[in-house]
Amino acid sequence: MAEWLYEAGIGENRAALVSRGGIWKARIELEGTSPRVDAVLEARLVDKAAKLIALDGGGEALCDHIPKAVTQGAKLRVKITREAIPEPGRAKLPKAVPSDEPLSDGPTLLERITATRLPVRTLRAHEPDALEEAGWSEVLDEAITGEIGFAGGALRLSPTPAMALFDVDGNGPLDTLAVAAAHAVARAIERHGIAGSIGIDFPTLSGKGARNAVAEAIDAALPQPFERTAVNGFGFLQIVRRRLRPSLPELLRADPVGAEARAELRRMERLPPPPPTTHMVTRNVARRLAQQPAWTAELARRIGGTTEFISARD
Repeated sequence: MAEWLYEAGIGENRAALVSRGGIWKARIELEGTSPRVDAVLEARLVDKAAKLIALDGGGEALCDHIPKAVTQGAKLRVKITREAIPEPGRAKLPKAVPSDEPLSDGPTLLERITATRLPVRTLRAHEPDALEEAGWSEVLDEAITGEIGFAGGALRLSPTPAMALFDVDGNGPLDTLAVAAAHAVARAIERHGIAGSIGIDFPTLSGKGARNAVAEAIDAALPQPFERTAVNGFGFLQIVRRRLRPSLPELLRADPVGAEARAELRRMERLPPPPPTTHMVTRNVARRLAQQPAWTAELARRIGGTTEFISARD
């Protein structure tokens, strides 16, 4: 039976939908994520032409459907429809629409998975590592490297500002490879929470029947709602899904050192007592942890002792 595994980590909260021993969905909520989807906040209109608003509590967003009566500098209440999306250079701003709903912070990761009505099991550090047993590290490695294997071939995922791109590679008959790849892409999209515009470069298929079989495989394997094109003569198919928040690859690639540091804290939390007085990490991770004293203080509270993180160059 499918169940959510949830872990309140240091610097991030984690959840994985596990079924038949594998992870079907992996989600990470970074500490301090704000504003969240469905949050209702007060704001001020900064630039009506650019649809730019300033959110109470800090930060900016883009707001669609601003009423004509709202003038520049005026206050308005908005609902967040998309969280900020990290990109090289500058993140895409959150999106919002005017709202008259009561003020709220928007649901947390735990509240979102609880709302699915599937069982939720909260994990503890002293228990067997159910996340790791289901393949958590492998999923994170997929997100960071973009290398995703499947029976008979492999996918290479490349997130770009315009779209997420999947390249298909493998051996054997191209028709069979393309259909298998379609199922693998659908599972990867769900597993990593990929949305927005998604392009898939399948092998070039000669017949219309083979191209239709690939499109039908996408329809069967990827839950609605989404829109897609047909597979064109060059083997390219595009999918569009509503984008609410960053995908796992976008989140981890935006700050790989932070991701590595939080993963190291997770490993440390699970070491049997007594905690080590020193622990060797990379120089970048040691620097990041020194910049996050609240993380190391929380680790000390959880493991009952202070550990100094050192690097080989210290």
